[in-house]
Amino acid sequence: MRSKKTYKRLVTPDAVYGNRMLARLINRVMLHGKKTIAESHVYKALDIIKEKGEDPIKVFEAALNNVGPKMEVRTRRVGGASYQVPTEVRGDRRVSLAIRWVVEFAKNRSNKEFHTYAEKLAVELMDAAKNQGEAIKRRDTVLRMADANKAFAHFRW
Repeated sequence: MRSKKTYKRLVTPDAVYGNRMLARLINRVMLHGKKTIAESHVYKALDIIKEKGEDPIKVFEAALNNVGPKMEVRTRRVGGASYQVPTEVRGDRRVSLAIRWVVEFAKNRSNKEFHTYAEKLAVELMDAAKNQGEAIKRRDTVLRMADANKAFAHFRW
C-alpha cells in the first residue's frame, strides 16, 4: 500500500539576516534543543568574520558553494555484487552535506589555537570560502571516490 506523499518543510529564515541557509546552519549547530545558544554561537562567528572586514553572508554562501560536492558515490547491488556508483548530488542534499561538514570540522578544530566554538566556526567558514580547510578536503575525497568509480557509472539507472 502506498503511503502519502511527503513534502519538504521550509525552514523559517533566521531573525537577524533573514536567510534560510543560515537558519539551517543554526539548526545543525543546535544541541539538545537549545536553539538560542546555537544562534548566539553562529551570530558571534558571523561577527568575528565582520571584524575581519568581510561580508559575513557572502563568506557563508561562498563557503557553502565551495564545500558542496557535485558528485558522490552511492552503493548499488547488481547481481550479488556491490558497486560504488557515482551520482550527481542534487541541490538540497548538496547544501545539507556542506553545512554538515562545516559544522563537524569546526567542532573538531583544536582547542589550543581557538577557545570558543564561535571562533572555530568563523575560521572554518573563512577557510572554506578560500577553498582551504578540512571541509574542502572532505569534498575532494568524495569527488576523488566518484572519479575513481567512473567505470561503474552505467549502473546509475
